[in-house]
Amino acid sequence: MELAKRFVDVGIFTNRIDELRAFYSERVRLPYEELLPVGGGVRQYRYGLLGSVLKINHSRHPLPARIAGGYRMLSISDPRTPMPLPMQDPDGNDLELVPTGQRGVNQIEIHIGVTDESAFEQFYGEAMQAERLAAGRFKLGETVISFQRDPAAIRVNRSEAASATDVIASMRAVGMRYITVQVRDCDREHRRFASMGVLQGAVPVSLGAVARISFIRDPDGNFIEISQRASLTGPLPS
Repeated sequence: MELAKRFVDVGIFTNRIDELRAFYSERVRLPYEELLPVGGGVRQYRYGLLGSVLKINHSRHPLPARIAGGYRMLSISDPRTPMPLPMQDPDGNDLELVPTGQRGVNQIEIHIGVTDESAFEQFYGEAMQAERLAAGRFKLGETVISFQRDPAAIRVNRSEAASATDVIASMRAVGMRYITVQVRDCDREHRRFASMGVLQGAVPVSLGAVARISFIRDPDGNFIEISQRASLTGPLPS
């Protein structure tokens, strides 16, 4: 997979934007970058995350409660932290600050609770073409992604690809709900995923001249956005 950026972005949804903005700005000390309208009553507040972007999607409509399993914790490298510091944001999302370099985390680590570790080994090793660090632990660019069996995790049934709008609507719930991988060619990567039998979320679609995106799903159905952003790759295909 040809990456356009060597850092994986993280997307969360909330109804409590003021509390989350204060937490990530003041407690975690992430720099605020910009506000983007997403549509459907959602606005996205973007924070710098050591090369990644933390995308806090604020919904004006009430969100369902947190869903068990899936993306369950975020570790953030912090040279000012002498030992791992567990934290929870106001929505109850788990995160920790870790000393830079500890456990090989020099940027961020995304932790996933899964139904079948072997299926995820194959998915991240073959489909995502990530570097295997150890059992249940991979590196995609500079971002570490790890997973372990979680009795609360649930595997979704296979379904046909939907529209990007429907996918975004279906992932709305409190908590960490998707990750974004920036690539050089969204259409080429999506065709490759489809040829490997990867579960599709949404086929590629252009968001004006800003980005071309699609969605795939991991073996349990967790969403992964595949994004070709013009600011990283140049003009989008017509």
